[in-house]
Amino acid sequence: MAADRSSRLGLSPFSLATNALIWISAVIVMGIVSYIISQDDEYIGSHIIYEEVISVMTVAFYLVSFFLGTYPGYILLFNIIFSYLWLVAVVFTASDFSDDLADSLLHTVEAFSFIAFFFLFFNVVFDWHAGYRGTARSSSIV
Repeated sequence: MAADRSSRLGLSPFSLATNALIWISAVIVMGIVSYIISQDDEYIGSHIIYEEVISVMTVAFYLVSFFLGTYPGYILLFNIIFSYLWLVAVVFTASDFSDDLADSLLHTVEAFSFIAFFFLFFNVVFDWHAGYRGTARSSSIV
């Protein structure tokens, strides 16, 4: 059976680039937050632990998402779930690290958390548009 324009054989270049940026942002956040947790007892709380857990989960699951590009429903599900998790992470970092006493590492965590959420949001919009173009699909060959 020949592939038509509506079939997806892998991640599109846009999805591949945004997934790579999400993964890189999560690695940066994971590294900085791990460093902060290991160096200073002042910032250890539920919000910083949440940020660490979300960044570790993103690093692990988005490695898998590079191979799930052939299954559009799964990648959309990943993007929806992680966009809400990163939205909460952005809210936590904005409420915790937006004061004048925060150092540049904390502002970097805040910025890269927003970058991860921003590209996850555009992944949701892109996958929704690519998966649901308003036409009825049928898997039959009739």
